[in-house]
Amino acid sequence: MTADSSYRPADPTVLAVDDLEEYLQLYEAQLGDDYRVRTASNAPDALDVVDDDVDVVLLDRDMPEMSGDEALSRIREAGHDCRVAMVTAVEPDRDIVDMGFDAYLVKPVSRDRLRGTVERLLRRTRYDDELAELYDLCAKRATLAGPEADEAAREDLVAEIGERRRALDAVAAEFTPDDYRATFRDIPDF
Repeated sequence: MTADSSYRPADPTVLAVDDLEEYLQLYEAQLGDDYRVRTASNAPDALDVVDDDVDVVLLDRDMPEMSGDEALSRIREAGHDCRVAMVTAVEPDRDIVDMGFDAYLVKPVSRDRLRGTVERLLRRTRYDDELAELYDLCAKRATLAGPEADEAAREDLVAEIGERRRALDAVAAEFTPDDYRATFRDIPDF
């Protein structure tokens, strides 16, 4: 999969969380050319540094002090709007069914797979953002549907809706079947 910067926010930020320093260094080396990479060597530190600037979290499950599972729950409870990929040596089992992660990778993970996962998660976020913008524009168009509405304003909205639809289609054109399943499983409430 090729990286396409049109699917990324400006300067996307990845937070890598692992208790093993060599993995943190590896993530920085593999992702640092294209992303701002923050690191945390434990879950409590990760919870302190995750904020609205973080787009993707790479989270180990098996860490001392607090597990990655607990950190994931706290990230979701805090309402952080980021994608989370579990990157761990723990083989998935039935216990993952109710976990709120966006991707699950079992170590060791190749550079291409890691980068591809980050790009895929950013694409999903971009799709969600484009869909929300399209919905907002359609709601405005409905408001301007009355006979007393400004025709020029309505035409501008129709043109902008067309642009949003094209942008949405461009993102969706790069989706894999897994992207579709994940995206439409988690359609946000508007």
